[in-house]
Parts: sequence; C-alpha cells; structure tokens
Amino acid sequence: MGLTSLDDLFKSEQERQQDTNERILNIPIGEIYPYARQPYSIKRPTPDLVRLMDSIEQVGVAEPLIVRPRTEGGYEIISGHRRDYCARTVGLESLPVIVREYTDDEADILVVDYNITREDLLPSEKARAYSLKLEAMKRQGERTDLTSLQVGEKLKGKTSVSVLAEQVNDNVTTIQRYIRLTKLIPPLLEQVDNGGLKVTPAADYISHLSEKEQAALLVIMERDEVSPSLGQAKRLKELSEEGKLDSNVMEVLLREDKSLARKVTLKNDRLQKYFPPSYTPKQMEEVIIRLLEQWQRKKLREQER
Repeated sequence: MGLTSLDDLFKSEQERQQDTNERILNIPIGEIYPYARQPYSIKRPTPDLVRLMDSIEQVGVAEPLIVRPRTEGGYEIISGHRRDYCARTVGLESLPVIVREYTDDEADILVVDYNITREDLLPSEKARAYSLKLEAMKRQGERTDLTSLQVGEKLKGKTSVSVLAEQVNDNVTTIQRYIRLTKLIPPLLEQVDNGGLKVTPAADYISHLSEKEQAALLVIMERDEVSPSLGQAKRLKELSEEGKLDSNVMEVLLREDKSLARKVTLKNDRLQKYFPPSYTPKQMEEVIIRLLEQWQRKKLREQER
C-alpha cells in the first residue's frame, strides 16, 4: 500500500474530489511559464534541488505541476517551479500538468503556500512570500495592517496576519519583521541573506531609511566591512527622522563601540599566482603566516640596531 504524501494529507475533500476528476496532460515545455509574482529563488543551488534534478534526469517528473491558463496563451505555474527548472535543465520537452482555474488572489496565496514551510528559505524569500500572501488577503477583504493589531477588519475575530502566523507556525512579530525587509534596497536585502546584516536591525530600523540613506550605508558597510548593531541601527533611524543623517554621521556612528581589530580580505585571484595549483586554502594560509612571522622578526631586529 502506498504512503499518502504530505500534500495529500492537507487537501480538503473538495480538492481530493477535484483530483479524481482531473486529467493529467502532457504540455510542451515552451507553453509553460513561471508565475509572474513567484516569491522564491528557483535556481539557488541547494542539496534538495540537486536531488530533485538527479531524480528528474533519471525518471522524469513524477508529480504533475499545477498550472492555470494564461489570457495571452499557454499556462502559468502555481505549483512546480523547481520541477520546471530542473526539467528544462536536463532537456525535457514536455511536462505533466493539471490545469485549474484560479483568480489572481487565489493564485498568489497558493503559490506562497506550496513552499512556505521549506526549511532552506532565505529571509528575502520569506519576506516576499509573506508580503504577497497578505496583500492577496487584503484584496479579499481581510485585515493586513502590518504595524498595528488594534483596529480593522477581522477574520473570525482574528487579524489576517495572526491567521498567517498560525498557518506557517510563526509569530506575528516575526512575520511583520520579515515583511519590513521588502523595504530594503536589493543589495542590503542580499546582505541579510548572506548574514552580513542581521534581520532584526535591518527590519526594525534600517528598512525605515530612505533609499539614498540605505545606499550610503551599503557603501560604508562594504568599504569598512562593518555591520550596524541593533543599537546603532536604532540610532540611524532616529537621526534619519530628525533629518540629521548623512554619510559622515554614519561613518562616525558605525565606528562607535567597535573593536580596533582589523579584518583583511585577500582575494583568491591575487594569491593564486604565488602558489602551486594543488595548494589548499589552509596550506596557503600557513605559508602566509610563516612569511609574516619572518617579516616581523626582521623588523624587530632592525629596531634593535
């Protein structure tokens, strides 16, 4: 007896009945398009994506995509963007699909729901997904004020952001914080994804700066290899609101309470010409340290003369 998939466990009785009445069609891959507002990074290499691509290369696409018709022709993916990407990469010419009719709001919500529980989501992906779904809920007449829970329309006595928090097993504050990240300029949001800027200072304070101020902050962060602490980020927001924030003020503020330790980054392309191709980064580091120690001893001897 086959095991029930997780998707099937959470389907409504109507969806299960719908599945039994639907036919799986094989559609030419050229007639299938990604969802225009899809919030997730499809091509980001993850172990899960590698396994999926290996599986599709060996046995094809086992689970049909969910698509909806496009007014301009062809079909738009609701569920299955990564399957579509892997299939194109390995050279498949058609894909199994189930065609369903969805409104834009229904499609926005479903596109988010199909992947929101993935453990490898980046902060930027969660930010776009939560924002997309709450906007759809707003258009459906549900409450979506992201900064206050005191007034507004309710859904069975709950705000829509509270309902979303229950659905994704997260808390309201965290969801509101992720949505604030969508106010960051793309390079700063990328800094959040790679860990160079923490989520809380980025969302609670940096996201309130103007685009010009954010761009100036990014220049200083990259040049000096610094990142604002929670307290510094709060102060940046306060100075911005007072109209007193510029690049000079940022530089002074970001130097406060910082260790005097310096960080030096050596680019690989500059180092390669000095080492055999077989050298590992660890071996290269050991050689550099030995040379620096020799240099230091030489400098000390010169000072003693």
